[in-house]
Amino acid sequence: MTREARGDAHSAELDRIAEEAASVPDPEMPMLTLRDLGILRGVERDADGRPVVVVTPTYSGCPAMEAIRADVRERLERLGHPGAEVRTVLSPPWSTDWITEEGRRKLAEHGIAPPSGAAPVGPVPVRLSVKCPRCGSPETRTLSRFGSTACKELRVCEGCKEPFDHVKPL
Repeated sequence: MTREARGDAHSAELDRIAEEAASVPDPEMPMLTLRDLGILRGVERDADGRPVVVVTPTYSGCPAMEAIRADVRERLERLGHPGAEVRTVLSPPWSTDWITEEGRRKLAEHGIAPPSGAAPVGPVPVRLSVKCPRCGSPETRTLSRFGSTACKELRVCEGCKEPFDHVKPL
């Protein structure tokens, strides 16, 4: 096998590993994958040739990270990579800008208001409303700064009166 062919096979294997890791569901919001959340940073090999999956948590204290690491390792073990490592990197920090359009669609479809627009840089603009993911009304208010997980807040719609989670923009 030529060096180029080995490189192509090596690259194709890393692509398969990345695809498998990207398809792992988030343990707190299982309708989303690691790809949807944008937390998968890449896949590389360590000095011994074992795969290393690099992820950035949604925030540094995210309690789901241990479950995510275990789920990725389990998935890769089934793929034939029992020694795979899942490495956490915190810089640059994750941003809600990294959530894919598909991820935003899935959040809304499951009654969770996705963050809107890009994360603010510099002075924070005042946001006048968060649309209700159920009825679309902009007439919503915060019930609690903390929702079902620390990265969400609990809101209520004044139109349909339903409570819903809203992913906090970061």
